[in-house]
Amino acid sequence: MAANILPRQAPNGPLHPPYPAKTAALGGLPTVGVDVPISTVFLVLFLIGAVSHMTILQINQKRGHKFLMSGMIFGFCMARIMSCILRIAWATHQTNIRLAIAAQVFVAAGVVLLFIVNLIFAQRIIRAAHPHSGWHPLFAAAFKAIYILIVLSLIMLIASVIQSFYTLNANTRRIDRDILLYGQTFYTVISFLPIPLVLLGLVIPRSTRLEKFGSGRFRSKIAILLVATATLCLGAAFRAGTNYLTPRPVTNPAWYHSKACFYIFNFTVEVVVTLLYVVVRVDRRFWVPNGARGAGDYAAGGKGVERGIMPEEEVFDDVPEGEVVDGRKGDVEEGKGAEGEVASTSTRDEKLGDGEEKKI
Repeated sequence: MAANILPRQAPNGPLHPPYPAKTAALGGLPTVGVDVPISTVFLVLFLIGAVSHMTILQINQKRGHKFLMSGMIFGFCMARIMSCILRIAWATHQTNIRLAIAAQVFVAAGVVLLFIVNLIFAQRIIRAAHPHSGWHPLFAAAFKAIYILIVLSLIMLIASVIQSFYTLNANTRRIDRDILLYGQTFYTVISFLPIPLVLLGLVIPRSTRLEKFGSGRFRSKIAILLVATATLCLGAAFRAGTNYLTPRPVTNPAWYHSKACFYIFNFTVEVVVTLLYVVVRVDRRFWVPNGARGAGDYAAGGKGVERGIMPEEEVFDDVPEGEVVDGRKGDVEEGKGAEGEVASTSTRDEKLGDGEEKKI
């Protein structure tokens, strides 16, 4: 009986939940000397992004220019600001496991908003290139299903992360890891999805004229979206790929668990996209008329361009200015149609007549 009450070796962690992590994670344990200054810099950058997008949103609302994606990007920036604050707090209180949980949850959850924004941009490009297919109820229902899956997967991911800190059961932790792998894989696919959607929309021949929306060239919209999507997908793919590798003990992390990888493939790629959307003014380029509900609504909100089969030169809607297409000048975005040509012809005739009178 006495042998049973002899003191035993102290456990490595607390006897009550939440329990400290046993495996290495991306970024490792934050420190004051490294993580606090770096997180502060990113906090300022995300603050600049939040102020910029909220300012754009407020100015547009006063002008009756509705663009809710600016509000979504503002929400993402605020989530990232909270992520930086929690990481700084975690660095100064390394033994506070609840702070560690909150920091990891915010890091995992914030970027989802940018994925949704890119999907919305891709949907608008497809609807402009293929109005009838893009506005088909099945196509719209597919996007709604994706948005629902994004929300449900996020809830599952957050629940599994939190539960992994509150259990020592090996089977439960295995299930939590499976959910984590599913969530990271799913979000990697979602982050990449705008690229095949847009490219497929370009490859499929069009039967109607491109319905312009927003400002700027159509090819510029495509380039902006592809660059932003590839940048975010790089971070998502890295995070998912490292999670598929064999877990390593927290005392022996791999190179991909380093702080450099954490900040590059999380905050850096996100800051680049956030500030890119400010510089290129996506609120102007990807704006569509309010109340657009079907094929023709994008064009109806613009210059009233007639619809028809487009020639080869208009694949990207960039006909050289001054070139005549179907009896009109190529720069249809400026509203130069047949009436403008008639007016210019009349002006030239009048000038010619005046010159002949002067000679006589």
